[in-house]
Amino acid sequence: MYFVSWGAVRRRTAQTALLTLLAALAAAAGASAPWYGLTVASRAAGAEVQARPAAERVVTVHQPGAETGGDPRKALDALVVRVNGLLDLPGATPVLGLAQGTTYIDVRHGNAPSGLPIAYRDGFCAHVRLTGDCPREPSSVAVSADVARRLAVKPGDTIPVRPEGAVTGLDLRVVGVYELVGDYWTDPLFKSQGDLDPVFTTLATFRQPQLRRPTLALSLPVPLPLLRGDHLYDLNGVLNAAGPRFAAAQLDLDNPTGELFDAVIADRRTVLTGVLVALVQLLVLAWFALGLAGRLTGGDRRADAGLLKLRGATRGNLLRLTAGQHVPPLLIGAAIGLPAGIAAARLVAGALPVRSEWWIALLMAVGAVLAVAAGGLLVLAGIDAIAQRAPVAALLRRIPGVRRDWRSRFVDIALLALAAGAVYQARTGGPASGLGVAAPALVALAVGLLLARLLRWVTDRAGGAAIRAGRVRAGLAAVQVSRRPGTDRVLALLVVAVALVALTAGGLIADRAERIARADAELGAARVLTVRAESRTQLQNAVRRADPGGRQAMAVVVDTAADPPVLAVDSARLAAVTSWPESGPAGALAAAVAGARLPAGPPLITGRTLAVRITRDARGPALLGAILQHEGTGAGLRVEFRGLRAGDQRATADVPACAVAPGCRFVGWQLFPAAGGLTVRSVASAASAVAGASAATVLDTAGLADVSRWHADYTGPAPRVATSSRGLTMAADSRSGTEVRLVDAPVPLPVVVAGEKPGQWRFDDAMSGRFGATATPVRVVAQAQVLPVLGRHGLLTDLDAARRLAGDADLGGTFQVWLAAGAPGSVADRLTAAGLTIVDDRTAAARAAALGAEGRFVTAPFAILTTAIALLVAAAMIDVAAEAEREPRQAMLAALRAQGLSRATAAFTGRAGTVALVLTGVAGGVLAALIARPVAAVTATPFPDNWRVIEPPGVLTAAVLAPAAAIGLVVLGAAGLLATRRAGGSSGRGDGSGRAGGPSGAGGDRGRRSR
Repeated sequence: MYFVSWGAVRRRTAQTALLTLLAALAAAAGASAPWYGLTVASRAAGAEVQARPAAERVVTVHQPGAETGGDPRKALDALVVRVNGLLDLPGATPVLGLAQGTTYIDVRHGNAPSGLPIAYRDGFCAHVRLTGDCPREPSSVAVSADVARRLAVKPGDTIPVRPEGAVTGLDLRVVGVYELVGDYWTDPLFKSQGDLDPVFTTLATFRQPQLRRPTLALSLPVPLPLLRGDHLYDLNGVLNAAGPRFAAAQLDLDNPTGELFDAVIADRRTVLTGVLVALVQLLVLAWFALGLAGRLTGGDRRADAGLLKLRGATRGNLLRLTAGQHVPPLLIGAAIGLPAGIAAARLVAGALPVRSEWWIALLMAVGAVLAVAAGGLLVLAGIDAIAQRAPVAALLRRIPGVRRDWRSRFVDIALLALAAGAVYQARTGGPASGLGVAAPALVALAVGLLLARLLRWVTDRAGGAAIRAGRVRAGLAAVQVSRRPGTDRVLALLVVAVALVALTAGGLIADRAERIARADAELGAARVLTVRAESRTQLQNAVRRADPGGRQAMAVVVDTAADPPVLAVDSARLAAVTSWPESGPAGALAAAVAGARLPAGPPLITGRTLAVRITRDARGPALLGAILQHEGTGAGLRVEFRGLRAGDQRATADVPACAVAPGCRFVGWQLFPAAGGLTVRSVASAASAVAGASAATVLDTAGLADVSRWHADYTGPAPRVATSSRGLTMAADSRSGTEVRLVDAPVPLPVVVAGEKPGQWRFDDAMSGRFGATATPVRVVAQAQVLPVLGRHGLLTDLDAARRLAGDADLGGTFQVWLAAGAPGSVADRLTAAGLTIVDDRTAAARAAALGAEGRFVTAPFAILTTAIALLVAAAMIDVAAEAEREPRQAMLAALRAQGLSRATAAFTGRAGTVALVLTGVAGGVLAALIARPVAAVTATPFPDNWRVIEPPGVLTAAVLAPAAAIGLVVLGAAGLLATRRAGGSSGRGDGSGRAGGPSGAGGDRGRRSR
């Protein structure tokens, strides 16, 4: 029996080769899945690990109150030995340290004692920014910048401390000032525990008797392979099992990796699900194609079965005969597909799995290939078993019997119902729920089946009409399409393949656009530097000095503590630095700020003395305050003019800080309650307080008398203010306000609003309390759907106007510098030179790449691979269908040639059916994609955190559909060309073959019409 099967395989080489190709494509998909999945799962897990805080990646062990016996190094080494015996983390390198609490004795100022821990840690000096020297001698220490400021110490000073439990104290000599840098500082033992930051010293310091009972500390940064779970490593299981052992050994184990490792496992599950969904869809398509190929090429096998039935063969023998014919192409295809799949996975993933997982990947790939081959064998054997149930006469008949179309209609209706159920799940439970993942493919299949029936009906009617009208070429071509067996199923396969190409490519492009849009929305600019500055004024001045042209950098303050949150930007630079259109909200804000009509600002105060001419009423205040702000540092300065008497007088106050360039801005007056008032007649800046010293006028009488220059509090009682030819008259009592401010910013403050306006706003009475000590009126100049960084809810305003309104008030917020896409790297250096300290540097491109590394997105390239294989499967089916019809078509054309059909018409007829099938399949695939997108709710892949600040981009555009149609046309057209080449070569034979083939061809035609 097996020799008979092998002989059949050798005689039918074309059919065997096509089945081998289909099997190889399916096997390649199965083999690629584990290699690709393991590769990108590790990649996604690594991205998840890197995105988490460093503290979640470090396991710490503490031994409180350990007795060192005067040898701290020996005690630390003993701790390492104990920990290694209790916990095995391959590749983890411990970081050792120890700390002991001490009390700082403030002998200079008599303040209360403060906790000041003293600590040692391996590699301290390599992980801090030091001003001064690294501690090298016993009792030498480095203090934090905060401790140096609060204790007023510097290198060379001595700090007296008393260790816990000690009778005598220690004198610690300061040799350096440190600032912590990097992810090294995750152990809270080496950070402030309350009063003051620890001071760091040498290990030799802990040899002193007062420091012999410290807390020993061991930090284990968990290696990335363990955190990723490479080679199925269960980090949570190992650490949870170690917990009781550490407790029994009286060691404190802190394991912060649990949540991180759970997230890694979730990412791996997401990758597995994405790969399996794409693979299962392709395998179903491939097995469907194998079954269809078995049905189309089953004529010879049915004849063999009929002859064997005549000779008394049993059903088992028949099954072995047919199965034996399928095993060689399936095994050969599996052998070809295994290395091809691994190579394809390497090409698409860009790498191979980690080396420790190669054997796992190989075993899984072999198992997948065998499962694919077994599934294909079951499908092919099942198709043949159904066909072999027919009587011997039906099996031996070369003309197919009457087609019982109710079965195909039932299958079509079942598939339509399945597609409807999948659409319902996709629209109600989401595209990732149940059958919802296959909804686009099922909708495309439903469209393909309907198009196939419509095409067969149209070509059948059109062919008959053309023949009756004498248009033989068109009529025969239409008949070829309408009466070819299996045309409807092949067409449905082509439609599904082309639709999947369009939908998958569109989804991939939409996902990338969505990630880029989210990165831009979250960061606000192509590159964002988080900086440290003394004030908003210093931030703005530094940025303007670093980029005087205003095209590369912009100062920004993000205040998320406000309600609504506030984004303050240098609005004149907003359109140049960000991607906002100039005609949108960015332009509206900049225009409103630039168009505000403000009085001419007074010159800056640059002298060391501020002099005022005052006329005080008899019962007026004896004290007047002036509010200044340094325009370089933003530091507020409040000075007082004391000892005022009734009548005209000149009062002075020292302002030495204003002598530092660029000088101070005059902000306003501070009043003190009194029965009377006073009139300010002039304000001047002098180099000294000596009478007659040259002075520069800041505000003259006319400027003080301009009522438009001054404003009081916008809510609550206001001081009494009046202007006259004498100057500015002010008075305050217990019932009125105490400040009068200079108007040097647009009021109401222009803002852009996103989302709902705050509930406390009533009509046009819009106020905000985030621009100074009191509520400030604001004016909405534009509304935006989304604001950078803030999202759908917040306010956007001008940074310079906001800081001027705030005066010397500290508004807080996060200081940032936004850089334009083309800004050179030297801008960061210029910002540092201007006095800013860069604490974080992020780019939109890096953020988009990090989003793309998440589990839901890393499987997209595999979907492209499976879609490409599906297109190749559809292309192979064109050749299978053509090969199955080659002999009947040759016989029919030979008979028609004998009856006078021209060679050109015969050649055209032989090719027209395949051409029509390809063109209809491509057009139907594009149509199916257009229908599936809204029906199956196909959108860009949602983010794992369900972020939906901006609307997702469209999946299908002309830029996607046109290339998808072109790719389908090229691939399927090439397959059609190969399929028709042999048919075209044989269409010219018309001599003796016509007599033999005429009846068969005609009968075959009649048989197909009856079907």
